[in-house]
Amino acid sequence: MTNARILLDGLKLVESPRWHEGRLWFCHWGAGEVIAVTPEGAHEVVPLAEGVDPHTIGWLPDGRLLVVPKNPEPDGRLLRREADGTMVPHADLSALPGDLNELVVDGRGNAYVNGPGFAFLEFIKNINPADPRPLTERPGYRPGFIALIRADGTVVQQEHDIAFPNGMAITPDERTLIISESFAGVLTAFDIEPDGTLINRRTFAAGLGPDGICLDEDGAVWTSSGGNEAVRVAEGGKILDRVELDRAPFAVMLGGADGRTLFICAAKWDAQDPFAARTGQILAVPAPAAHVGYP
Repeated sequence: MTNARILLDGLKLVESPRWHEGRLWFCHWGAGEVIAVTPEGAHEVVPLAEGVDPHTIGWLPDGRLLVVPKNPEPDGRLLRREADGTMVPHADLSALPGDLNELVVDGRGNAYVNGPGFAFLEFIKNINPADPRPLTERPGYRPGFIALIRADGTVVQQEHDIAFPNGMAITPDERTLIISESFAGVLTAFDIEPDGTLINRRTFAAGLGPDGICLDEDGAVWTSSGGNEAVRVAEGGKILDRVELDRAPFAVMLGGADGRTLFICAAKWDAQDPFAARTGQILAVPAPAAHVGYP
């Protein structure tokens, strides 16, 4: 596909991109910021409460912003930004095991959050490249989870055996949730029951290195191949399109006026000091099909 153009450069790690009200919003890890940028590159830091270090974000149907802080201890809060800009607790996630990672919110106000079940950065730093075992068999690994946070704030842990859960997306009919299992190299799908619970686990596509994901109107998923390229994959695993990069894509999001611009959060990954270098970029490239679903 066409070479991607750079919207923003010189960032740290960039994650959790979301298209909202005409701009791409994303979390600037290592800087403790949420940034919103237009398709032309004009950008601003979105004000949050002092001390809130955003890890992932999403919006309720009424337009209020949800934020999972990077370090939610000691009370494990999911935060909500009110219309006046104040940050208040939305749900207590302290009963969930391990760290938290990604968030997606559906059109009914149900939120799904996941987590790896172990200390990811410590795990990555200690990886021995000569060890032939899969990552799921290395010391320190534990299966991750998905939890449902209903609109009333109740928390229900759903799935307990996710191989490093990463990006999630929900189809526009709110009947299917797709999640990246990064350590298994697969996209996994679940049916969503009317009460928000997940059933019928199955493989959507395998042979990838999936991270942050989004859906298009053709039923395809944009994600990472596991190398320096973003790929568009159909159910069953066929690669439909590729965008080659000079660094790793950590997450993708479709947006723009017609939903046909693919925004890519990319950076050069250093497991020993991931937040030091400023290799992060926000890139944009035309896409063949428009965005649908959540986020």
